[in-house]
Amino acid sequence: MPKKVLPRIVAVVPGRKRTRLRVQWDNGDQSLIDVSSVIGNFRVYAPLRHSPVLFRQVRVGEHGTDIIWPKGIDMAADTLWRLAQEQAGATMTAAAFKHWRERKAYTLTEAARALGTSRRMIAYYEEGERPIPRVVALATRALDAENVPA
Repeated sequence: MPKKVLPRIVAVVPGRKRTRLRVQWDNGDQSLIDVSSVIGNFRVYAPLRHSPVLFRQVRVGEHGTDIIWPKGIDMAADTLWRLAQEQAGATMTAAAFKHWRERKAYTLTEAARALGTSRRMIAYYEEGERPIPRVVALATRALDAENVPA
């Protein structure tokens, strides 16, 4: 199987909203990426949470494989690519997610239990209010595969 090569970052600029970045990829794609989930969940990004000025100092790392900020803070291109794909609905669209739940005849609560998340998050996914993480899309496929005869 050929090795999958992720695109490299050519340019990055802060978006208009506080935790958004506009990323230009070497394959010609451009993504507007909300990095609030990453910044909000990891201690290493605490300085970015507390300083909009620091966040706006983002730049491309030496080889296009990451973005960097002062104080030694960085974020890998593969993380940004994954977020871009999720937020664009490339991993699973809201309609596909809702179709999966209905096909399985799950209520919102049953789908939440099966996927290990909250009922409200299931509703967000279906309404397109939150991007569907790759791990959730994969879990839906695994749950489908459980019912397929070998």
